[in-house]
Amino acid sequence: MSTENLPQSPEQSPEQQPPRKPRVAVVFGGRSSEHGISVVTAGAVLAAIDRTKYDVLPIGITRDGRWALTADEPERMAITDRRTPDVEELAESTEGGVVLPVDPANREVVYSEPGSVPKALGEVDVVFPVLHGPYGEDGTLQGLLELSGVPYVGSGVLASAVGQDKEYMKAVFTSYGLKVGPYVVIRPREWEQDRSAAREKVVDFAGEHGWPLFVKPARAGSSIGITKVDDSSGLDEAIEEARRHDPKILIEAALRGREIECGVLEFEDGPRASVPAEIPPPSEHAYYDFEAKYIDSTPGVVPAPLTEEETTEVRRLAVAAFDAASCEGLVRADFFLTEDDEFVINEINTMPGFTPISMYPQMWQATGVSYPELVDRLVQAALRRSTGLR
Repeated sequence: MSTENLPQSPEQSPEQQPPRKPRVAVVFGGRSSEHGISVVTAGAVLAAIDRTKYDVLPIGITRDGRWALTADEPERMAITDRRTPDVEELAESTEGGVVLPVDPANREVVYSEPGSVPKALGEVDVVFPVLHGPYGEDGTLQGLLELSGVPYVGSGVLASAVGQDKEYMKAVFTSYGLKVGPYVVIRPREWEQDRSAAREKVVDFAGEHGWPLFVKPARAGSSIGITKVDDSSGLDEAIEEARRHDPKILIEAALRGREIECGVLEFEDGPRASVPAEIPPPSEHAYYDFEAKYIDSTPGVVPAPLTEEETTEVRRLAVAAFDAASCEGLVRADFFLTEDDEFVINEINTMPGFTPISMYPQMWQATGVSYPELVDRLVQAALRRSTGLR
């Protein structure tokens, strides 16, 4: 591939250069099973970001981990014919790679191809990582950016890791007085060394809390790898399905109630909560799974039909969860409103779905923050923060 048309550092002297707009690298794709949804999210962000205010550099991470310079064409990043897009389809080259700086004193991004002289693409002022799942949303990319000294949108290393691992997320929430539902964890060693004992552990849990159970990867999102299990006969298959995405498995008791979500966004004076939304039971799916969420686009109800007191309480709890996990930037907090009129927190997402149909931007739209303003606020919040301890 020729590098003549790639964005490169200006050749003018500093005195000749006009004031430079902040450069935002939108990083997406990644090695997790949520790769395709991350690409869809990136398309929406790229379409919304204010190009008069920011320079934008789209960087896709392929499924095998290569950092690729990609086309800045949001229209190619949509779900088509029930199929999610892929970074390899958008990459400018099948071999070229983008390298972020590892020196905090240097934010120059470099593009290189085998047999070619590396090309400088200019400095990056902030990274907008729209990766979902492991190897991106879980603190790994955040750690890399901390080492590089490059500011980024969203939570730091600890909060990202806590927000990705549902076991430790629930432990943190419990320690801060937030109510969580019953759950049990099957660690990799338990299943690999003694399946019978691990299975008995789950059956005993069901004996205490009842069927059905939800078997899910402990560190995945987008409702991928989740199985609703009605009795012990389906347990092994459900565990193996979850283990395709994560060797650590979380099993949750079914909570009977309404699914309520709430968005949290960092403003200049601290985090604020959006109006909540309700996810009604999907008519063609057993629960709100990946197909219902992204392919068939089961609509949520915004704002949720709650009483004034319920709305105030869930917004308070969403900010409390944000603070409990030391989050930054944004969070979507998911709750159940049980039949006893009690809010039970299910999980948080530190980089929630950002597609046009995703609930997080819809909730903020209903609260008075448009999608472009939402993107701008997230970038501005990242630019206000330094990397390192804070």
